[in-house]
Amino acid sequence: MKQLSKLLNNLRPNFEKGGKLEKLYPAFNAIETFLFVPDHTTASKGAHVRDAIDLKRTMILVVLSLVPCLLFGMWNVGYQHHLALGLMETSITDNFIFGAIKVLPLVLVSYGAGLTAEFIFAIIRKHTINEGFLVSGMLIPLVMPVDVPLWMVAISTIFAVVIGKEVFGGTGMNIMNPALIARAFLFFAYPSKMSGDQVWINTSLGKGQTLVDAYSGATPLGNAAAGLAEKIPGTLESFIGAIPGSIGETSTIACLLGAALLLYTGIGSWRIMSSVFVGGFLMALIFNFFGLNTLMQITPLHHLVLGGFAFGAIFMATDPVSAAQTNTGKYIYGFLIGMFAIMFRVFNPAYPEGMMLAILFMNVMAPLIDHYVVEANINRRLKRIQ
Repeated sequence: MKQLSKLLNNLRPNFEKGGKLEKLYPAFNAIETFLFVPDHTTASKGAHVRDAIDLKRTMILVVLSLVPCLLFGMWNVGYQHHLALGLMETSITDNFIFGAIKVLPLVLVSYGAGLTAEFIFAIIRKHTINEGFLVSGMLIPLVMPVDVPLWMVAISTIFAVVIGKEVFGGTGMNIMNPALIARAFLFFAYPSKMSGDQVWINTSLGKGQTLVDAYSGATPLGNAAAGLAEKIPGTLESFIGAIPGSIGETSTIACLLGAALLLYTGIGSWRIMSSVFVGGFLMALIFNFFGLNTLMQITPLHHLVLGGFAFGAIFMATDPVSAAQTNTGKYIYGFLIGMFAIMFRVFNPAYPEGMMLAILFMNVMAPLIDHYVVEANINRRLKRIQ
């Protein structure tokens, strides 16, 4: 590592002001600060908050919290593939290796396309590259079906970086979650690759052959929307997550492991997480009381472990940039996400997974929630003075 540090120090003059590669300084700085602790210091004047954790460490911890979902997703991709082929006795290693071959290219394309867009904008705007995309680059493939084409992942990632973040000013300025913007872009631009019962499981037989009309890989929510109650896995099976769905969203256990790290380190908001689950539970309980269709008949607890509800509550709704900022606002924000997610599931059978739309909608409403919370606090204090 000392030799690498020495090499970077020797190359730095070429990228600094007046050097031959001055325009590429943001790219050089990003690589250097990713490998080593930056030597930047705060200004000599003014008040500053000094903390042991910076943006890079925060992002790395969030990425680490996503590792259980990534690893389980790899295994589940292989498990669902072999299950579709009727191979019931495959080992954990076989499942994991097949899943890794399918999932890792999606991760690499996501990071490659997104970081390229980030580098280009940093060079044009002459500012340093922020570490915010470290998380988005991992989230995007985890919310995708396994058989989504790589070029679609690249296009949706670039769209999320450019339209979802850079046009608003870059990291820390986006009004909606970039990873969900990528998923929403694909859902509305290429719906055949993001819905139906043929995209969630890889049914390739090898050598270009595929199981055609021989296996249905519908998600549990897809079966529920179609009224096929007998094909909905039980609560425990849904909690474990060995079911069809997006790569990283199926296992509630894996999501909770990630939540434990986020809450222990203080990065994730327990107010948002808990209120999302409470809102979803109460909304499902109300619908369960009427029970007019299959989705309404699903128990509240079962709703919370189906689809991407847990993944969205833990990793998407808690985005510190696009979520509500006030403590009271976080409770309201999370509660409405959970409520709307279940409501979208029940009232929109064409799109039973409503977590994405619920979070994006509340991302837009978060500033309004904070505004009224602050106004209420001001009015309360004014009354005390009077």
